[in-house]
Amino acid sequence: MSHETPDRALTTALAEAAAMAGHAPSVHNTQPWRWRVLPDALELHVVRERQLSAADPEGRLVTLSCGAALHHARVALAAEGWAFVVERISDPGDPELLARLTGLKRAEADPDAMHTVQCMQVRHTDRRPVSDEPVPTPAVDDITKAAAAEGARLQILNADQVMDLAAAASRAGSVEAEDPQLREELAYWTSRPGTGTGLPPEVLPEQAPQTTVPGRDFGRPGILPVGQGHDRTAVYGLLFGDEDERDSWLRAGEALSAAWLTATRLGVSMVPLSGVVEVEGTRQSLRQVLTGMGYPYLVLRMGLADPAHAGPPHTPRLPTEQVVDTSAVRSAGG
Repeated sequence: MSHETPDRALTTALAEAAAMAGHAPSVHNTQPWRWRVLPDALELHVVRERQLSAADPEGRLVTLSCGAALHHARVALAAEGWAFVVERISDPGDPELLARLTGLKRAEADPDAMHTVQCMQVRHTDRRPVSDEPVPTPAVDDITKAAAAEGARLQILNADQVMDLAAAASRAGSVEAEDPQLREELAYWTSRPGTGTGLPPEVLPEQAPQTTVPGRDFGRPGILPVGQGHDRTAVYGLLFGDEDERDSWLRAGEALSAAWLTATRLGVSMVPLSGVVEVEGTRQSLRQVLTGMGYPYLVLRMGLADPAHAGPPHTPRLPTEQVVDTSAVRSAGG
């Protein structure tokens, strides 16, 4: 705004970008990030208390979730006309610090980013079976390119590989159903009304859809009608990369965000399937799909939502003040 000093304009933009990043997807809607607004930078920290200790002990999914939020913040800043440098950080002395946006300068507002910000606000997870109409091939190509531009790759699975995925997902579901710690953790994140996190019954299927690739069994039925649909026209992709390290997980999250927002713009429904990468044995099975040439991070189901039925609502979000720390600029401003 015109009456703001340049410093105030910058810190306001940083705080607003951090708030917009709250729309990012995260495993079980844990929202495991905290932003710190500095006078000339924006820091992304992981919140270990919202990491899935049973399902994600290595921190792969929590870091991927934070990477999605990082991409959201980047897009929001570009939409407001800010150029910046992204520093992805691995500091043993501060293991919670994942990234810093710095070197901020005024630039032309990016029209594509402005459109993508709108997609952030409508993007959601629709776990219903997809419609019988196939996803247009150009849309799949655009989604794949969006992931690649962020440093991860999305391999589209052929029919035989989808059957391998179905078998792996079924095995993973059986393993997780027999693990009391995983069941307890899942029950925690599906029974948190009014907290701003977790998965409410409105977004969980009322019964398991009759699909080739089984979705996660959340341990309790939701109230989302699933109808008679199947996943025969769904496209399955495997998000993967060359390394299995924290930096690659973060970039995979950025790639997930870019791919999902592209899908949203193109009218394609996307659902992440993380159960099959949470179980070590089935994650190794997915490596065989990649012929050992990469490390799987996440499976993505893509399809066109059934237009005859209303989709699920958005999952809740934490209040901005719980995830965006502006104390450093408040104190600096007196």
